[in-house]
Amino acid sequence: MLNHPGLLSLVALLALWLTAQLGALLRRVWPLTADARDDFGVVRAACLTMLGLLIGFSFSMAITRYDLRKNYEAAEANAIGTEYLRADLLPAPSAEAVRAELRNYLGRRILFYQSRSEEELRQIDADTVRLQNQMWSAVHASASAQPLPTIALAVAGMNDVLNSQGYTLAAWWNRIPVAAWALMVAMAVCCNVLVGYGQRSANASPVLLLVLPLVVAISFLLIADIDSPRTGFIHVVPQNLVSLAEGLK
Repeated sequence: MLNHPGLLSLVALLALWLTAQLGALLRRVWPLTADARDDFGVVRAACLTMLGLLIGFSFSMAITRYDLRKNYEAAEANAIGTEYLRADLLPAPSAEAVRAELRNYLGRRILFYQSRSEEELRQIDADTVRLQNQMWSAVHASASAQPLPTIALAVAGMNDVLNSQGYTLAAWWNRIPVAAWALMVAMAVCCNVLVGYGQRSANASPVLLLVLPLVVAISFLLIADIDSPRTGFIHVVPQNLVSLAEGLK
């Protein structure tokens, strides 16, 4: 469900509203005495504060991971562009082969960011591994035949290209831990029960019990959307890779 932010927010809204209604029901069964209301207010305020801190902390985690994915996209474009220029240091046949493979590889990397299909992604991953092997074999053969410092630069550049893809993949796998989500949900449930239980009047508008669930559900939507690399509305746009592809044309 974390990969579908819209569904997550709807489920959270319904579940939290029901927990608020549960709190209102508990108030009718075990009414809150006037002497205990001040202490109850302190507990409720503390729980709401903790919920706000957890949501803010999780939002910060999601933003950090999103920025990391953006930075690695720029690093990939820089590594591919640098290696495309360093291909001139290789012998002519190998240089042309490496350039052609880098152009194909660049197209695969752009599709990696744009694709939303699992089947297409599996094909992209297979093509990426194949092209990486071919590019490394090309520069390795040149380095073995002519172990010159200039060719070593091309080999080092190709190593940066391969490493940057691995760093990108690791960043896309790095998500907010499930334990953090579980803690946020548990605290949100507790807060909504307390809000429902703390209503002063049995005739209070039921709409008031919808406010906190709605705010929390919107927060969950934003956090899950930013933390989901492929689903939702907010994605990393491969603008640096696309710009490089246009330049290589």
